Amino acid sequence: MTAPLLEIQGISKRFGPTIALNNVSLSVYGGEVLALIGENGAGKSTLLKTLSGAHLADSGTMSIDGKPYCPSGPHDARTRGVAMIYQELNLAPDLSVEDNILLGHRGSGGGLLMRSTQRDKVTKILATVGLSGLDPKAIVGEQSVATQQLIEIARALASDARIILFDEPTSSLPQKDVARLFEIINTLKQSGYGIVYISHFLEEVREVADRYSVLRDGNNVGSGMIDDITDDQIISLMVGRDVEDLYPVVPHTIGEPWVDVNELTGSPYPQQVNLSLRRGEIFGVAGLVGSGRTELLRSIFGLDVMDAGSVCVAGKKIKDTIPARMKAGFGMLSEDRKREGLAQELSIIENTTLGSLAPYTTFGFLNLRRRSAVATELMKRVEVKAVSGHQQVSDLSGGNQQKVAIARILHQKADILLLDEPTKGIDVGTKAEIYRMMGELAAAGKTVVFVSSYLPELLSVCDRIGVMSRGELRETRDAKDWTEDDIMTAAISSDESHEAPAS
Repeated sequence: MTAPLLEIQGISKRFGPTIALNNVSLSVYGGEVLALIGENGAGKSTLLKTLSGAHLADSGTMSIDGKPYCPSGPHDARTRGVAMIYQELNLAPDLSVEDNILLGHRGSGGGLLMRSTQRDKVTKILATVGLSGLDPKAIVGEQSVATQQLIEIARALASDARIILFDEPTSSLPQKDVARLFEIINTLKQSGYGIVYISHFLEEVREVADRYSVLRDGNNVGSGMIDDITDDQIISLMVGRDVEDLYPVVPHTIGEPWVDVNELTGSPYPQQVNLSLRRGEIFGVAGLVGSGRTELLRSIFGLDVMDAGSVCVAGKKIKDTIPARMKAGFGMLSEDRKREGLAQELSIIENTTLGSLAPYTTFGFLNLRRRSAVATELMKRVEVKAVSGHQQVSDLSGGNQQKVAIARILHQKADILLLDEPTKGIDVGTKAEIYRMMGELAAAGKTVVFVSSYLPELLSVCDRIGVMSRGELRETRDAKDWTEDDIMTAAISSDESHEAPAS
């Protein structure tokens, strides 16, 4: 093998008492994809941010083509040939495609912008990433998430990057756009780029990567060729133990009908949805992005106003307001945990208990000690990894933030849990814990509604699965009676050319 394009030796990074990276070493070669694998909080994103100049390492060295590399910031990293594609895209939505691609590295002649030269450059780069038909003057915020991601890659290419870092690029993409992204990555690889790719989906890693490196608790615990290791071995490296069952099944008994959704209709979705949910049941909702899955849950919870229909619990119609739905036992975990699921600047304790402070209030005074004790117990129950309950939520990994969001619903003592993509962007070990929690909730007689884009987990965890298509609940069966092909067939059974709003 040729000399590495990028080499990292003994990189360490600490945030207060937390050791994010501990003496990490790895190499990236031109013309390959290196998969960076690990649980949430393992140090993957911290390593990529160090490579991209967002963080400064406490110790260790980095080199590109054998020359020292220590970027002072993201702009310096880009000028040195390293570009980062974040999970949450870093674009200016109100600017044009052209302006976004050239932002920060515009060419000029005598102080004047050379628009025609720039547009030619942008057009060629867009063609490279499969967007030859996109108008450079189009506004970025009006494009789909998949197109915006390709624009982000085009921006990296415009800066003459040779090393591109991808942090969970497929977490919000439907399957057809994932395939398109992989084609672009393969093209970049064939052109000699060095690519580092973070993903929690091992099937993705196998499809796109040549080599792997596994991080655990900030340490590099294994590296090699992806074809020389099994998924079970990768998972064992990630979690530090053998994981016997990725889909733990907790025995639970499905009881009597409890929640009835009748002709539920919103603008534009859902469309006349009828659904009966039972006590002790895990009900899965499948469907393509834009099928109305999220809108269904938001309407049931009262977040979105209904145009028609009703929601009943134990035969009693519940008012179409959030307080009324919460009082009736509904709790919701939003797909967008950053903007809707959690208050990022508040502590774990505050986030866990903010929705229900009455148990800690006496004559208008808040008993902080009692609140802290209850929140700490919930942290233990859902296994949040944190320094203390007073730690700010924004400092936690994505998986631990998701656990805090679940703890908030448990604190509300919700009996009907509406979970929208609860495992999105989190590692396999944490996913297994969330599956187990769902089983335990069902065993306790609660009802769980589980929206997911990942069909294997729906088929493995749920009792029944319903498929959404263009706002309608098309078909419902016992999980054992579905296959992945059946679900996809039901999901695309309507006119695919119809442009549905994002779900």
